[in-house]
Amino acid sequence: MLEKAKVYFGSIQQGQMARFASFAAKVDIITEKLIEEIKIEKKDKVAIKMHLGFRDGYQTIPVFFVRRIVEKIKKTGAYPFITDNPTSVYNAVNRGYTEYTCGCPIIPISGVKDGYVKEKKIDFLNVDSLSMAGALEDADVLVDLSHVKGHGACGFGGAIKNIALGGYSGPTRWKKIHGVNYAYAMYDPDKLTTELAKKLVAECPYHALSYNEEKHELRRNYHDCHQCMRCLEIDQGLGAVKLPREAYSAFQEMMAIAANEVLKSFDKEKVFFMNFLLDITTYCDCLGMGQAPIVNDIGVLGSTDIIAIETASLDLIKKEGLIEKNIPPYIKHVDLTTPDLHPFTRVHGPYKDPYETVQFGEKMDMGTSSYELIEILSPSETMKMEAPKRTFEDEPTFF
Repeated sequence: MLEKAKVYFGSIQQGQMARFASFAAKVDIITEKLIEEIKIEKKDKVAIKMHLGFRDGYQTIPVFFVRRIVEKIKKTGAYPFITDNPTSVYNAVNRGYTEYTCGCPIIPISGVKDGYVKEKKIDFLNVDSLSMAGALEDADVLVDLSHVKGHGACGFGGAIKNIALGGYSGPTRWKKIHGVNYAYAMYDPDKLTTELAKKLVAECPYHALSYNEEKHELRRNYHDCHQCMRCLEIDQGLGAVKLPREAYSAFQEMMAIAANEVLKSFDKEKVFFMNFLLDITTYCDCLGMGQAPIVNDIGVLGSTDIIAIETASLDLIKKEGLIEKNIPPYIKHVDLTTPDLHPFTRVHGPYKDPYETVQFGEKMDMGTSSYELIEILSPSETMKMEAPKRTFEDEPTFF
């Protein structure tokens, strides 16, 4: 029997109104435990991969926690740096991320022109290779620091998504990885008439279909598709339009492949993962706007096993369930009745199972879905502890 992977958990809830029981204290302890478990050596270059967000998005990991994690890594004698795509890095100051606030440099993951990459041969469906970001190739240690949320293309964005999409150049991310769905035909040009194509586009409730009349080309945006089946209803069995389940799975498998290629660049004993289950929104931070959380804040998870931490994150979200009143009103086909359905599948559609990428990753030996959840400073534990006398504004002061 395989040994269970350790996944540390710090709940957002605390058992006393005291700093020793607070969420920040739990983040500190989990970070320290993970640093102890991997081999960070003096002068190691530590890539902290996180998403720094876009435009009006303010629900990325708070800089308050980022700085604490950075400072603990620096105590080992290593040199951490934060990295993300060039656009997010250039505009990171708008969301409070600077070298001064974070405590370490922030650099573009694939160079200032998005061309500092290393080619990885893949040969999966319509993808021959991926351009992996050079900053990851150069680093000695990887810290995958992720904000957990929903995702339009696969239902879930966590540690795998953070390096599978964020670890590559823009053309690879948007054209190859996001384009893998198109390896499967989504319409029959001989059966599709211009009239039918225009009707399909007009009646798609999510504007996920587009039609180029000159090329006679129907295109589906898989990110925006909620598999409401309206297009198949309009087709009436003609077979002019298709909704292949395997096209959705292709993206999930491509994510696992891309993440695995990043991890292959590191010694297994020089990688750890932290997932923040805060501000759990419908879509990912790439949208560049604030969103109503659809799941209550849960806490933080940490592990050296990417499959275990993703599985634990999804399990905790499933247990917590949806905040139904916060589901965006423009999503019209939310399944609130089918038993045992994950919250992200309820919102994004039946073909977007958030566990699927994790399952592909486990088959690739990226880790194990069998885990032991080790709670740090649980509310029940800290309730029984003797708290120091509470004081306010007790930091060093110039008064």
